[in-house]
Amino acid sequence: MTDDVKSRKSGIHIGLIPDGNRRYAVEKGINVLEGHRLGAKKIEEFLEWCDEYPEIRMVSIFALSTENLNRSRTEVNALWRVYRDELKKLLKHPSVKKKKMRVRVLGERGVWRPDIKDIVKELYDSTKSYSRTFLNIMLAYGSKLEINEAVKEVIRKPFEKLDKALYVKEPLDLVIRTGKQHRLSNFMLYQASYAEIYFCDKLWPDFTRKDFDHIMRWYHEQQRKFGQ
Repeated sequence: MTDDVKSRKSGIHIGLIPDGNRRYAVEKGINVLEGHRLGAKKIEEFLEWCDEYPEIRMVSIFALSTENLNRSRTEVNALWRVYRDELKKLLKHPSVKKKKMRVRVLGERGVWRPDIKDIVKELYDSTKSYSRTFLNIMLAYGSKLEINEAVKEVIRKPFEKLDKALYVKEPLDLVIRTGKQHRLSNFMLYQASYAEIYFCDKLWPDFTRKDFDHIMRWYHEQQRKFGQ
């Protein structure tokens, strides 16, 4: 049985590119940090919406790209604070235990701040036994980085398959990107090989439950052929 067929049988894997926080802040005349905090709040809402669709088993969120690290030091430091606060919330969030959600934070660990590393370890330790649902937070992540690391692993272990050496082994079924940009921007390129892709022109903080419900209806109407 192929991995794509396994994915269809075991539940939907959604990838999210929540783009538009900075542009939203500029449009509204508010601080960029506030735009990112509103974006983080919207992700909390998004996860609650996903919980109401039992067929959704895994969500992978593009929180911070390797390219984002090239922004100003002030903005990058502000982003780290936002992620620190949001990861702390996950540690204490009752729905994580209730939904038996395994939380994985994945990316270039070498650039994470020490406080981020500590929280990530706590999240891993406290959710590693869960397997009902999965949340992947891609932090300081880039698909090229992931594939390069997987290739190095395969070279060390010649019998290892490339897809088994990736940060996220499960293929994506649906990718949602907001923010008026119609590209994947180095997000899970290998996993998105046969994914349905929905580009929403709304900036991320403006994304609503109605938008999400529309996308889910659209997804279920697609005839997925997986290259056949």
